[in-house]
Amino acid sequence: MTVQRRRIAVGEGRSALAAWLEAGTVPRSTIATAVRYSLEEVAARAPGNSVEVRVPPFGVTQCVQGPRHTRGTPPNVIECDAATWLAMVSGHLSWADAVSSGRVAASGLRADLSGLLPL
Repeated sequence: MTVQRRRIAVGEGRSALAAWLEAGTVPRSTIATAVRYSLEEVAARAPGNSVEVRVPPFGVTQCVQGPRHTRGTPPNVIECDAATWLAMVSGHLSWADAVSSGRVAASGLRADLSGLLPL
């Protein structure tokens, strides 16, 4: 198993996420750090390459064990905006509510993070 190298230090990421939770309105750089940290955390908790999680414009990661995707559009894609992602990560929005309200686009048989969220 390959160990993912973190780009965001755990303490820095947790601080950014906490700042977003407490203030709601934070600088764009804080949102970027919170999103990137949480994407790294999801990939660390569910390593693999079968699902691609996109939170434009801040980051993307591959996670969840299964068939490896190497070229073109992945068969399992999850995409949402930063506010939706951070709300799910923090437990303020459930996966089911985010999907049913259209705040998350999820395609593919493995495109379900309900077992991983909140972090």
